Amino acid sequence: MASKPKQLLAELSHPGPHEVLRGNLALVGLPGVVYTPRSGLGLAAIAFGHGWLQPTGRYRDLLRHLASWGIVAAAPATQRGPLPSHRLLASDLLTTLDVITTVRLGPDGISVDPAHLGLAGHSTGGGSAVLAAAQSAEPVPEGAAAKPRIQAVATITAAQTLPAATDAARAITAPGLHLAADEDLVAPAIGHAEAIANAWAGPVQLRTLGKSSHLGVTEGKHWSQLLLHGKPHRGTQQLTRALFTAFFLTHLTGTDQYLALLDSDVKRASIELLDEPAA
Repeated sequence: MASKPKQLLAELSHPGPHEVLRGNLALVGLPGVVYTPRSGLGLAAIAFGHGWLQPTGRYRDLLRHLASWGIVAAAPATQRGPLPSHRLLASDLLTTLDVITTVRLGPDGISVDPAHLGLAGHSTGGGSAVLAAAQSAEPVPEGAAAKPRIQAVATITAAQTLPAATDAARAITAPGLHLAADEDLVAPAIGHAEAIANAWAGPVQLRTLGKSSHLGVTEGKHWSQLLLHGKPHRGTQQLTRALFTAFFLTHLTGTDQYLALLDSDVKRASIELLDEPAA
């Protein structure tokens, strides 16, 4: 009989019970996409940062997968040029969360609970998610608009940013999950995901995905593969979907159903760092 972590991994590797709708963030003033369950009020939500030069369409199945499990998933399509501002992408991620928490989504008036928000990202989009989480933790000046309060952050092959994601990580007390790739030649774990995880102020986990490269999580073909090492990898995509889903369901919805998966090594996703600060 399969062990419980393996059973949970298999369960979360498949789409969830919700029918999924796709929307265009441009309709509310920000280029990008949003995936939602067909119905629901007070849902959890995440904003996802794309990697260097990557269109949001390369993460379509990941975002759709999260929505099928009841998590609204939005991705701004900004800062896609060769010289992006990581700081501005971080701000756009927070703006995305502001947008989806203040407007009703979908034909049936889907809503997001501003107390159940997370951030995620790939490559420099992962680094920008870290910057955004640190920004949200900063004190708000009197009279200024409140920032979204981030409850969880997950990255896949996170890359350092300017300013440094490592420095930003020291201000983040929300739980973090960082997935590195063992064949990543663009952002090797030692100077990127591992450094970010080691600097994390809150509970944090670092996993290494086997047989995976920097672009393993992306979907389809894109001309940027001529510049960046790696290519889409089905196993990486499946592991990322399952682990991100378990992580965000646990930390944004309060369920403990998937803790056994988060606390265990699984094939090709071994835990390299597990740090639970004392209460």
